[in-house]
Amino acid sequence: MKIIDRYILKRYLLTFFTMILLFIPIGIMVDVSEKVDKMIANQAPTGEIIQYYIDFTFYFANLLFPIFLFLSIIWFTSKLANNTEVIAILSSGISFTRFLKPYFIGASIIAVFAFMMSMFIVPAASQGYNDFRIKYLKGGRDKDRETNNIFNQISDNEYVYVSSFRPVTQTGYNFTLEHFDGTELEYKISASSIRWVEDDSVFRLASYKKRIVGPENDIFESKSRHDTVFDFSLDDLTPVSYVAETKNLFELNKFIEQERKKGSPNINRYMVVKYKRWSLPISAFILTIIAVAVSSMKRRGGMGVNLALGITLAFVFIFFDKVFAILAEQSNFSPFLAVAIPNMIFAVIAFYLLQNAKR
Repeated sequence: MKIIDRYILKRYLLTFFTMILLFIPIGIMVDVSEKVDKMIANQAPTGEIIQYYIDFTFYFANLLFPIFLFLSIIWFTSKLANNTEVIAILSSGISFTRFLKPYFIGASIIAVFAFMMSMFIVPAASQGYNDFRIKYLKGGRDKDRETNNIFNQISDNEYVYVSSFRPVTQTGYNFTLEHFDGTELEYKISASSIRWVEDDSVFRLASYKKRIVGPENDIFESKSRHDTVFDFSLDDLTPVSYVAETKNLFELNKFIEQERKKGSPNINRYMVVKYKRWSLPISAFILTIIAVAVSSMKRRGGMGVNLALGITLAFVFIFFDKVFAILAEQSNFSPFLAVAIPNMIFAVIAFYLLQNAKR
C-alpha cells in the first residue's frame, strides 16, 4: 500500500470504531433512563445488569452496523472533500476506481469483523440480552412465543399437540402425544394438562390417559395423575421467535435442519436470520461505495448535506431490509430473495452514484 492508501485506511477504521464508541454509550444511557425503574422494581442483581449491558453493546452494534459504517465513511470522506484533498488526489492522475482501493480494503476488514461477530459473538449476546429483558423487564411474560394451538413433530415417530402453553408456569393444556410405527399408530397419550416439575425432573400429567393400539383389541390406561419423562422440553415445543438469533454458525445450521424435518411453521424466519448473516460482507461493500460516491464531492452546504443524504439512504436501506424480512416471515416469500432484494436495489444505486462520481 502507498502512503495515501494507509492514510485513507487509517481514517476509515479509526472513524468507524470511534463512531461505535460514541453511539453505544448514548444508546446505553437512553436504555438505562427508560428501564431503570423496572430493573429496580424487579430487583435485578447488579451483576446481571452489568452483563445485560455488555450483551446490549454487541447486540446494539450489530443491529446498527449499516448506519455506523455509512456515517463513518461519509464523515471522514466529506472532511477530505471539504479540505480539497479528494480533488488533489484525483488531480494527481489517480483514477476514482484507484481512489476506492483503500476503502475496499477497509470494507474487507470491517466485513470480516462484522461476519465473525454475527456468527459467534452476537448470538450469545442476543441470548443474554433477551433473557434479561424477559426476566426483569417483562416480568417473565414472553410475548415472542406462540402459546396457542401448538403442534410439533419431536422425533421421526412422535407428534405432540397442546391447545395452549404458559411459559411462566411451564404448563401446557389439552396435551396429546401420538407415537407411530411408520404410518401405523402404536399408542396415544392424552392429558388435560402437562407441567414440568423442576424439583423431580419429571413431567406431571393430569387426567392421564393412554391408548395402546393392539392387533385385535386396544389397551386403555388412565390415572388422575401420572409422572413420566419425555425426550423433549416444553420450551422445545414453543421456541421463542428470536431463537435463531441465539445460535452460532454451526448451531444455526443444525437447528434449521431439525426444524425443517419437524415441518416448523417458523422456518422462513430462521432462514432470514441465516441469510442476513451471510449478506453482511456484501452489504459492507455496497454501502461503502454509496457513501464514498455521495461524500467525495465538495457540496454547497458542506458536510451537513452529505450527512443528511447519508442518514436518509441508511434508513431507507434498513426500511427495505425490515419490510422484506417481515414479508418472508409472514408469508411464503423466499427468505433468500427477502435478504437479496435490498442489496440488489442498493447495488444498482451504488453503480449509478459511482458512475456520476467518476465524472
